[in-house]
Amino acid sequence: MKKILVTGGAGFIGSNFIRAMLNNRDDVSIVNFDLLTYAGRLENLDDVEGNSRYTFVRGDICDVAAVKSVFGEHDIEAVAHFAAESHVDKSISGPARFVTANVLGTQTLLHAAKEAWGGKRGAGFGGRRFVHVSTDEVYGTLGDEGRFTESSTLAPNSPYSASKAGSDLMARAYFETYGFPVIVTRCTNNYGPYQFPEKLIPLMITNAISNRPLPVYGDGMNVRDWIHVSDHCRAVEAVLERGRAGEVYNIGAHNEMRNIDIVKLILSLLEKPESLISFVADRPGHDRRYAIDASKIKQELGWAPQVEFEAGIRETIKWYIYRSGNLPPASL
Repeated sequence: MKKILVTGGAGFIGSNFIRAMLNNRDDVSIVNFDLLTYAGRLENLDDVEGNSRYTFVRGDICDVAAVKSVFGEHDIEAVAHFAAESHVDKSISGPARFVTANVLGTQTLLHAAKEAWGGKRGAGFGGRRFVHVSTDEVYGTLGDEGRFTESSTLAPNSPYSASKAGSDLMARAYFETYGFPVIVTRCTNNYGPYQFPEKLIPLMITNAISNRPLPVYGDGMNVRDWIHVSDHCRAVEAVLERGRAGEVYNIGAHNEMRNIDIVKLILSLLEKPESLISFVADRPGHDRRYAIDASKIKQELGWAPQVEFEAGIRETIKWYIYRSGNLPPASL
């Protein structure tokens, strides 16, 4: 049975990944290593708590001794590294924590895995894999045309994306220097259940449910490519199983939408008035458009997104409504 270390497993994407792996695979066990910061909640995994193939360890990826201990106590064969400080607004007001967690934390994990797995360049690492989960934000911003490919220049524009670019480069260095079997994934914006309500979609949903103003940055015309978290988790699984060491894989659903259009769709589905929209001063360094070319992962690993956006957003809205103790409108 393959034992996978999942960092940040109590967060949004990590908890969805753990649930999917335990529910869909009987040949894996999971060690969830999470510090339980404000966005990491063990209740996200209440339904797997009693699973004999699931273990939770509370710890900080920047704590060298704690990380080393996890590798020493568990026969880790693969790592899915989700743990990160990820909220752009918070990176603008306090960038130091992002550099520490995202760059130093990633280096700490890489080094602990390299030492635990005992491989040396040219000798291999016994088939083990380390998947570093990153973001399309490392590429910066696009004009009206084109898509980011894996060879696009890294041009991050926020402290968050700069810290993720730094961690990507550290992963690359471990492959080039040590032959370490690390793979980087760069995904577009995720949505779905269990997301802390600070990012666009969960914030708009929870505010609309409570009839609170929906703050929209600038003119709301910023474009993002959206992917359901379940599709992202399947992609990470594919990379973990079949991805090539040292490679980068873009993950996206070719589902570009303007922020304002998503906000209006959420209001329409909830049967709420557009008067709840409140335009606010734009965020500094706010990237105008992201779009991903995901042809590499489709061609090499056979992955493709399965969740159509409107169906996914309907299910996501219903999840937050039920979570709030209410019932969804008939339109859902």
